[in-house]
Amino acid sequence: MSGRTFGILSPFVGGDYYGAIIEGINAAAVAGGDRVMAVQTLDPGAHSADRSGLPEFHRPVAWRHLSGLAMLPGAVGSEYAEAARRAGLPVVLVAAEKSGEGMSVVAADNRSGVRDAVAHLIEHGHERIAFAGYMVHFDLRERLAGYCAGLAEHDLSPMVFDTGDNHESGGVAVADALIRAGMPVTAIVLGTDRNAIGLIERLAAAGYDLPKDLAVVGFDDIADAAYLRPALSSVRQPLDALGAAVYDLMSEPPQKRQVATLFERRESCGCASDGLPLSEANTRKLFGQVQYLQDTLNVQYELGIALLGEQGGDPAHLDWLDRTTARAGCLGLWHPDEPEKLETVGTFQCPGVGGRVIPVDEFPPAELFALADGPGGDIVFTVPVRSRKRDWGMLAAVGRIQSTTPPGREMMNHSGSLLAKALDYRVVEERLRTAAMHDHLTGLPNRLLLEDRLTQAGLRAAREPGYRFAVLLMDLDGFKAVNDSLGHAAGDQLLVQVARRLTALLRRTDTVARLGGDEFVVLIDDVAGPGGDSVVRAGIEAAVVEPYTIDGHVVEVGLSIGSAVSGDGSADPDLLLREADAAMYREKSASRRR
Repeated sequence: MSGRTFGILSPFVGGDYYGAIIEGINAAAVAGGDRVMAVQTLDPGAHSADRSGLPEFHRPVAWRHLSGLAMLPGAVGSEYAEAARRAGLPVVLVAAEKSGEGMSVVAADNRSGVRDAVAHLIEHGHERIAFAGYMVHFDLRERLAGYCAGLAEHDLSPMVFDTGDNHESGGVAVADALIRAGMPVTAIVLGTDRNAIGLIERLAAAGYDLPKDLAVVGFDDIADAAYLRPALSSVRQPLDALGAAVYDLMSEPPQKRQVATLFERRESCGCASDGLPLSEANTRKLFGQVQYLQDTLNVQYELGIALLGEQGGDPAHLDWLDRTTARAGCLGLWHPDEPEKLETVGTFQCPGVGGRVIPVDEFPPAELFALADGPGGDIVFTVPVRSRKRDWGMLAAVGRIQSTTPPGREMMNHSGSLLAKALDYRVVEERLRTAAMHDHLTGLPNRLLLEDRLTQAGLRAAREPGYRFAVLLMDLDGFKAVNDSLGHAAGDQLLVQVARRLTALLRRTDTVARLGGDEFVVLIDDVAGPGGDSVVRAGIEAAVVEPYTIDGHVVEVGLSIGSAVSGDGSADPDLLLREADAAMYREKSASRRR
């Protein structure tokens, strides 16, 4: 496909609201010879756009690839939209209260659909009709305005409840409020179908007979509505038409456009049941959705095992995407020296793009878009890989739009969250491994790490007849006097300074370790035959006995060293350590006699 690419910024990139709008925009774009990509702006693992608030999302992801941007409700702040417009990108806002300069707005006609629903409830004889919704959002306030207008036409008084969110939990809260108030109304319009579902389930569990005790109307007409008991009457906003309008306005002068809504009558408002909408086509469609949800559960299980299990492997390599429905993918981690660039450290079914350092406005790589083209309807998704501890980067994948799950339950949100945690865990594991292998005071390798490096040196000496290594064992003469006169804190400072001097003297391939107390070991790599350690030994003696300044006090200590070199009879590390230990105590004894 050689057409244009349009970006869609959304709190989530799936679900029966956001995903359905993305699906509508994509269908129109594909029909027009173009494509879309969807960018999640919420942190991965979020499960509610309402509770999360407006995301802190400012980076111009993929702007160089894009010919325009659509911004769904709650995705980004107005400053982001304005920055995109200044960069020359057409901007279309979805369900926004007002547009910025030079931007288009597409919204459903929320008022007329709710007004029709209120009129229908009045036809059923209801005069005490309530409205409940989460009025933080503009489209919910529009639905409230339609409700109030519908009541005003019949001189009826409004009664309004705040659900606190757009989910089932908000409906449960309203149901409890109605029960406590003694059911002061005979009908209610909910701001969303998920609010309505929560209310219906809570009232049914409390023994109320719906719609006899309370007529209920929702908004959105999600797929579940027709299969509830009672079947949910709802105002349908045709999200496919909304998506098509968004796509059209990408190529037209800035303007506002409304998409008509339609009130769907079912049992919950008091209408007679038409029975389940069953047919062979519907049955096959429902069975397909059940299979799809089972596949989704399997994917989530497999993701957990792959990313948080104990099988090992680097999660940044993206091998685990093979367990998902994604066809291809790419992971970019923020470059440590260039904060607005990403390094593509992992790929899946996307050859040739690994190892690049690219600006965020060019991520994901163009090759990923080519893999999304085709008859399958797949698009490119991008989600932040961020945890509470660290912002790691961005994950992009080619896959199917998930428009039948609740928002936040789609694969990309789940993948971004688990990947961030897996990367966090690897850092923790590495820190624990480092702590287990190093002395906590000086940061030098401890006995465990020293033994491993001695073993490796011994194995190399066995393989390579010309290779030699030396072991130097040493302790400080007069260290106890420092502890006794200046205190243990001063003694600790002395050990740290000794460690620094030893480290500065040695090559990267050598090892200096602290065994405990004032005892150190140096492993000298690749010495030049017998006596090859003497230069290093002399340098160590000269450096360590130089005076130290600790808390204003000048401190001097001596040094006893014993050494052993492989090839002088043995390359066994344990034997060399014993020989070095014996040599050190011989030197210490001779020093005392002197």
